[in-house]
Amino acid sequence: MLLAIFQAGHQITMPVLCSSCAEKRAVLKRPKTAHSLCKDCFFWAFEEEVHQTIVSAQLFKHGETVGIGASGGKDSTVLAHIMKVLNERYNYGLKLLLLSVDEGITGYRDDSLETVKRNQQQYELPLKIVSYEELYGWTMDAIVKQVGLKNNCTFCGVFRRQALDRGAMMLKVDKICTGHNADDVAETVLMNVLRGDIARLRRCTAISTASEGEGVVPRCKPLKYAYEKEIVLYAYFKKLDYFSTECIYSPNAYRGHARTFLKDLEAVRPSAIMDVIHSGENLSVREGVKMPVQGTCGRCGYISSQTLCKSCVLLEGLNRGLPRLGIGKHHRLHGKILSQQPLTQAEERKLKTLEL
Repeated sequence: MLLAIFQAGHQITMPVLCSSCAEKRAVLKRPKTAHSLCKDCFFWAFEEEVHQTIVSAQLFKHGETVGIGASGGKDSTVLAHIMKVLNERYNYGLKLLLLSVDEGITGYRDDSLETVKRNQQQYELPLKIVSYEELYGWTMDAIVKQVGLKNNCTFCGVFRRQALDRGAMMLKVDKICTGHNADDVAETVLMNVLRGDIARLRRCTAISTASEGEGVVPRCKPLKYAYEKEIVLYAYFKKLDYFSTECIYSPNAYRGHARTFLKDLEAVRPSAIMDVIHSGENLSVREGVKMPVQGTCGRCGYISSQTLCKSCVLLEGLNRGLPRLGIGKHHRLHGKILSQQPLTQAEERKLKTLEL
């Protein structure tokens, strides 16, 4: 009788056991599968899924030198940790290196690079840091002073991609792997749909990119199918050392709107992230649709579908005091830029009067 009264007044909660080993107490419910797992089973499941991604896509060959894009954030830190673990566990035979880009953002990148330097010691991996100032003569702080906050992410994204390739060439790596996760890929699909960018939409879900020209190192995404929430959980329970502050110049980034939209979709339909990725993977474009043809930049030799690559155009605009030159579609001016011809007063006036 007393037991019945006690049970009626107090709800007795039993600990939830791990749905994998059925022995230890579960500490989390996986956002990806909704399984309740203990820490050890979660670590193993997460690592094995990344391993299966690597093996099924044949991302690496034994003996290759692989550069890991390291920013100090959760994604790249988890990627570096897992690549080291799996390389040793399954004898991939890879030589791993850390490659970081210093954009020159005071109070953000300088702090995150300190995290990368600690990771270098923790994982015992060589580290190479390349900077915008060293490569382009500009820091992001200086660029933002000239262009403002509205379009600064365009400059940073274009320069960062080329900086990674240049750093990879300095290190003579065979491949670069980046920490792009499932959320990132789904966001990119949505952004390209909203922009109507069919060319990028066709290739943005690729888990690896072949070398597209001289000076371009193949890239791959081992974390392509890993949810951002699970990466955070993995880093938290593993007590990994990572930098969690968002870039001070990114609040107005277009990607932020796609991210918010995706999170709203995910709240209604948890599989939305994978659904968007699979939609992008299975996209087909009807015959006859004109696609840009990849060539090389007439100035630096980097891949480009225009006379000049985006990086050279952006840099030219900054150096001429006309940052708008690289934002709009001003392809007809590329010939003048390449031949170092001065712009007409009308062309300069148009570029200066356009709002950034």
